[in-house]
Amino acid sequence: MAIWNKDLNLEEINKFNQKTILEHIDIKITDYTDDELIGTMPVNSQTHQPYGILHGGASCVLAESLGSIASNLCLNTSKQYAVGLEINAIHVRPVKSGLVRGVAKNIHLGKTTHIWDIKIYNEENKLVCISRLTMAVVNH
Repeated sequence: MAIWNKDLNLEEINKFNQKTILEHIDIKITDYTDDELIGTMPVNSQTHQPYGILHGGASCVLAESLGSIASNLCLNTSKQYAVGLEINAIHVRPVKSGLVRGVAKNIHLGKTTHIWDIKIYNEENKLVCISRLTMAVVNH
């Protein structure tokens, strides 16, 4: 059974994220399943750290973006919205270029918190980063 509060439209989701950090570093929501949201981010000069590899903070931006969007898609946003409360990340391997893919999978959908497991993969489908995100659910 799907966890989403509404029918998902990838074009609308990506349009909603215009004029945000997602647009600035070209994060795109590309797919979903019943309990996962999937997106991509290029690895280039906008997401590199000084040594020419993917910046850990950029990985966290991808992870938090996926989890945050996913949480809000689970809520009736006329009554509640979700914001990041805590994130952690383990950086497994470097990436110099290409596209990384993040998969946010729901762990817990509570009344006041949501928890997401986000895994980021390189183009060879090798694990790049593991992140855990806790979202606070706030009433309007």
